[in-house]
Amino acid sequence: MSPIARRPEADAPVKKQIGPRINDEIRAARVLLIDEKGEKQGVMPLAAALEAAREATLDLVEVSGDQEVPVVKLLDYGKLRFEERKKKAAARKKQKSSELKEIKIRPNIDTHDYEVKSRAIHRFFEDGDKVKITLRFRGREMAHQHLGMQLLEKMKVDFAEAAKVELEPKLEGKQMTMVLAPR
Repeated sequence: MSPIARRPEADAPVKKQIGPRINDEIRAARVLLIDEKGEKQGVMPLAAALEAAREATLDLVEVSGDQEVPVVKLLDYGKLRFEERKKKAAARKKQKSSELKEIKIRPNIDTHDYEVKSRAIHRFFEDGDKVKITLRFRGREMAHQHLGMQLLEKMKVDFAEAAKVELEPKLEGKQMTMVLAPR
């Protein structure tokens, strides 16, 4: 019986450092310590800085590790991470993503229906959304595409101060489309 060939065992994957180094993860022999009040305590051995952190019941966090003597600060690391997460969540909350809303009309739309649709379009622009206007032709309406183009041109003029034309009117099969974006 022949021996079983095995693959050589791989080394353990290297754990990628996320965020600043804290406490025992700091590798420098000497560090510049800043206390919890923000005052410089001076350059000292790492062991003395760790002892100061233990006495203050805080974490030793590497603020700037790319200098000759890394700068470390005494603070509550859990509280720092919590505040950073809250800032990121607040920034995400303030972001506004623009949606594309669609309004469907016909070439022989009545004046009241046109007014209702235009009020909806104004409301979409106030919310910061883009509007795709789709004009659908049925049957013999295809013979009068110029009426559809006139209607879309009228809409362009009506919304000239509130919006700019992002995509000019174009015919695709049995429908004509135009995209307006808020100013």
